[in-house]
Amino acid sequence: MKILKTIIFWILSMIGIVILTIGFFAIIAVLQEKIFIPEDYIIWIFKSPLSRLVFIFELYIIFGFFLITKRDVRIFFKKLCKKRFIAGFALLNIFILYALLFNVSVIKNNEIIDYRFLSPQGVKYSYNDIVKIDTGIYGKKMYLPFTHSKGDFYYIIKLKDGTKIDLAEMGGSKDDQDPRFIIEKLDSYLVNMGVSKTASMENFEYCTKNLDKIYTDKIQKILKNVK
Repeated sequence: MKILKTIIFWILSMIGIVILTIGFFAIIAVLQEKIFIPEDYIIWIFKSPLSRLVFIFELYIIFGFFLITKRDVRIFFKKLCKKRFIAGFALLNIFILYALLFNVSVIKNNEIIDYRFLSPQGVKYSYNDIVKIDTGIYGKKMYLPFTHSKGDFYYIIKLKDGTKIDLAEMGGSKDDQDPRFIIEKLDSYLVNMGVSKTASMENFEYCTKNLDKIYTDKIQKILKNVK
C-alpha cells in the first residue's frame, strides 16, 4: 500500500510540474502578445533557441517540489541562501525573463518587425529585405536538447542583415489559422517575388507519421514550390 501511494504521489507530482511549466509558457506568450502584437498582424513567432530558456523555470519548479518534500534539500537550500546568492539569482532571472519576452518576430502585410535582446524597440524590414528561404524537415541528426525533433517542419527566412527567422515556430496567428496554411500562402507570394529558395523533401516521411494528410499536403506543396 505504501509503494502504491508513493507511485501515485510521484505520478501526480510529475503531472503538476508539466501543468505548471505549460502555464508559465502560456503566461509568457500572453505577455508577448499584449506587448508586441498589433491588430494587423498575420503571424508572430516566439524564436528559438532563446524560447527554450522557459525550461529553466521547469527546473525551478522541480527544485521547489524537492524543497517542499525533501528535508535534506531544505537544509542545503538554507545554507546556500546568502544575501549575495539571492541578489545574483534574482538578477539572473530578470535577465532570463527579459530575454524571453524580447524574443518575438511579427509578420504583417509586407512588413516584418523583429524584437531582440539588444533591440527591444524592434527592427523593421519589408518583404523585399528577404534574401533567401530555407525549408525542409528535420531528420535523425541529433540537435541540441529542447530545440527540434525529428519530423519537425522548418521554414527559415534570411534577411539582408543576416537575421534568420523560422516562421514555423509560430507563437500565434490571426484568427488562429494553422501555421502551415499561412506559410503556404506567404511562400507562394515570396517565391513569385523571386526570393531565392532552397527546399528539401528529404525526411518528409517523418512528418507524415505525426500529422494528418491535410497538413502534410500543405507542407509538401511548400517544399515543391521552387522555381
